[in-house]
Amino acid sequence: MSEEFQRQRADAHGSEATSPRTDFRTRDVVNQAIAAIPTLGVQQAAEYLAAMNVPPEVAIRTLIYKGTRRDEP
Repeated sequence: MSEEFQRQRADAHGSEATSPRTDFRTRDVVNQAIAAIPTLGVQQAAEYLAAMNVPPEVAIRTLIYKGTRRDEP
């Protein structure tokens, strides 16, 4: 992913990109899905996230644009 694209995403989200994480359950579910990608593939990881009620924008951001995940506090 280009640096320009990442900068545009950060600008568009404003303070959200730097805000502390508050939803640790979703973080754990996303981490499980990402860990399963080598074994199950992106499609099944996405289906898992949908079944676990992870918002679609979060699922897309974390599965497709892995470089845009928030750092751990």
